[in-house]
Amino acid sequence: MTSALAEPAVTQSIVIDEVFPHAPEVIWQALTDGRLMARWLMQASGFAPIVGTRFTYQTTPAGAWDGTIQCEVLEVLPLQRFVYAWRSGDAGNAGYGAPLDTVVSFTLTRVELGTRLRLEHAGFVLPRNSTAYTNMGKGWTACMAKLDGVAKTPD
Repeated sequence: MTSALAEPAVTQSIVIDEVFPHAPEVIWQALTDGRLMARWLMQASGFAPIVGTRFTYQTTPAGAWDGTIQCEVLEVLPLQRFVYAWRSGDAGNAGYGAPLDTVVSFTLTRVELGTRLRLEHAGFVLPRNSTAYTNMGKGWTACMAKLDGVAKTPD
C-alpha cells in the first residue's frame, strides 16, 4: 500500500528595499506615528511604538474572518529597526482570509541620498497564504509610494 505525501509547505517573504530622499528621522516618524501611519498604511487601533504593545488594523472581512489584523510590537530600535507581528484570518477560510501568522520588519540605514528602507513581511506559508502573499506584495509596493508622500508632507 502506498500513500501520497502532501507537498511540503514553503515559507515566503515579501521584501522591498528602497532609498528615500529623506533623513532617517523623517522615515522613522512616518513608520511609528499612528497619525502618519494611517495616511500610508491603515488606521491602527491601540498603536504605540513600544515593545509588547498590541494593536489592530481593520480590513475587509471574508467568510469566518472578521477582517481584524492582530499585531504586537516586537522590536523598537529608534531610527534603525521597527518590527511587529501581523496575525489574521480564520481556519475556516481558504484563499482570502486564511490564517496568517507573519512578521513585518522595517530596517533603516542612513545613506548618502537619504535613507535605505528595507521592508520584510515574512512568514507566508504557501500554498495556504498564496492569496495574501500576492495581494500584500502589491499592497506593500503601493504603501511604499504613499510613505514617500507622507514623508514629504508629514503635517
